[in-house]
Amino acid sequence: MIDLVATFIIFFSVVDPIGTVPVFIAVTSRFDNSARKKVALMAILVAAGVLLFFVVAGELILTAMSIPLPAFQISGGIVLFLFALSMIFGESKPDEEVKLLKNHQDAAIYPLAVPSIAGPGAMLASVLLTKNDQFSIWEQAQTVAVLFAVLAVTYGLMLLAGQVNRLIGASGASVVSRVMGLILASVATSNTLAGVKTYFGL
Repeated sequence: MIDLVATFIIFFSVVDPIGTVPVFIAVTSRFDNSARKKVALMAILVAAGVLLFFVVAGELILTAMSIPLPAFQISGGIVLFLFALSMIFGESKPDEEVKLLKNHQDAAIYPLAVPSIAGPGAMLASVLLTKNDQFSIWEQAQTVAVLFAVLAVTYGLMLLAGQVNRLIGASGASVVSRVMGLILASVATSNTLAGVKTYFGL
């Protein structure tokens, strides 16, 4: 049995549902309510497909390339840490991703599904939290269920984007994104140390 709360917090940090709201608002600013719902659904389905691919095939790809999982865990932890630092000290996630908008044709996929929802942090977390040598099939299924729960929260917040934006504003979303970055930094450090311990047999 996995720690459902800890897993939820990790996925919530890397997916950052609240930080996705300003991106969604910018993407759908010219759409009516019906179109907004379609964009939100498509973005969630694409993001779920991308992350599920990393859950299923991520470790297999590493094995085929003869990359030991502890090495990926160390590098993944470092990347996650750098990603967290960018969330804390750099431009916040909403500010950075809104700048990626050029047109609204494929906005549900880019930048909404990728990289706003299924970003590099979420991809790495999907692999690290479903390691075959550490988690059973049942535990991996629980992790996927938690991931889908976070995506469901993200979908709900996108449907309520107007109300959420009025409640917390762009500044509020920026603050939440930085807090999530701090949590992610601690998770990344833990992953790196665990990888070092496994790799060197400490």
